[in-house]
Amino acid sequence: MRKQVKEIYASYGVDVYEALRKLKATKISLHCWQLDDVKGFEGEGDLTGGIQTTGNYPGRARNFKELTQDLDKALTYIPGSKKINLHAIYQADKIVERCDVGPEQFKSWVKYAKERGLGLDYNPTIFSHKMLKDGMSLSSPDEEVRKYWIKHCINGLKITEMFGKELGQKSLMNIWIPDGLKEVPADRLGPRMRLKDSLDQILKGYKYDKRVMDVSVESKVFGIGVESYTTGSNEFYLNYASSRKICCLLDTGHFHPTENVADKISSMFAFYNKLAFHVSRPVRWDSDHVLKLNDDLQDVADELVKCDGLSRSYIGLDYFDASINRVVALVVGARNMEKALLKALLTPWNLLKEAQDKGDHTRVLALQEEIKTLPWSEVWEEYLKRQEMVNDAQMYKELKQYEESVLLKR
Repeated sequence: MRKQVKEIYASYGVDVYEALRKLKATKISLHCWQLDDVKGFEGEGDLTGGIQTTGNYPGRARNFKELTQDLDKALTYIPGSKKINLHAIYQADKIVERCDVGPEQFKSWVKYAKERGLGLDYNPTIFSHKMLKDGMSLSSPDEEVRKYWIKHCINGLKITEMFGKELGQKSLMNIWIPDGLKEVPADRLGPRMRLKDSLDQILKGYKYDKRVMDVSVESKVFGIGVESYTTGSNEFYLNYASSRKICCLLDTGHFHPTENVADKISSMFAFYNKLAFHVSRPVRWDSDHVLKLNDDLQDVADELVKCDGLSRSYIGLDYFDASINRVVALVVGARNMEKALLKALLTPWNLLKEAQDKGDHTRVLALQEEIKTLPWSEVWEEYLKRQEMVNDAQMYKELKQYEESVLLKR
């Protein structure tokens, strides 16, 4: 990195090396399901519950060995601090019925993560299963269905706690359900009261160690087959998380296309000590496209930095594209998340806030545009160099070679 780059940013009151330090310390949770189209290890089956992948690109990981092989390759190109985000369907040790999935099924994952200095996050898998009755799980009118998924989530608490204790990194268990209705419901309150009771039973069902883990709930505006009503709406989970003192998770693809998810962050931090995120790129709806370094992603990164939220947030990625090289997709999206955070860390927020507070909105506008042409890309290259990682162009070349030597032979 040229000496002039450091001096340019210093003239705006920005310490380049402090920005690099903060970026390296920010954990990004990489979602393993990008590498196998959310198939998991339970066996072949169709995705249900409003989740879809499109495409049939060759080389999909089919088991624990292949998936971790691809993860290892991806990790060599993703700088910074990393965790791996798992779903229950990725049980690697003796496949059991989903309601019985417990710590024993994830010992191999713990060993894998420990050897690489990684953390692990966890998600109960409440979709693509026979015990979803009429698309309902924790809000189902069928008590046996609710009991099944309550047990699954209680076991998930034990798994997540094990991750936190074994790996020495705080772990997150996130609950998302696909429950809802295709047509306008006759009863909106009933399913939500049942969901509230189910969640209460989960939280009371196992006294987990809050020093090593957190729990979050994730809303959605709608899904395929539940276009008219989603039980776990944003308003429901905002109130539930606040009243139960757990985390609220914002998925950047789970809101109306006209909503600005970044705008929600400051409001949330005004009332919550911690937040959780699943970062994806919606195209017209929750389509989970690979992250691009676009305005929407940059807005989220900016708000996290402006609100001093990096140390108070779980940042997880959540996209899955089966139409392109899956390993490249994971790396490109993860790098774009870090690029957005770096740009945010290099922004002179103190100058911008000062101008706004003085009512000098002309200065705010001019400065916002001025800093867009600052040499942040040279700082990014320095970031890669310090961690002995290749640039984007070389990354693509090497992963194409990996495709030819490994992926296309599966």
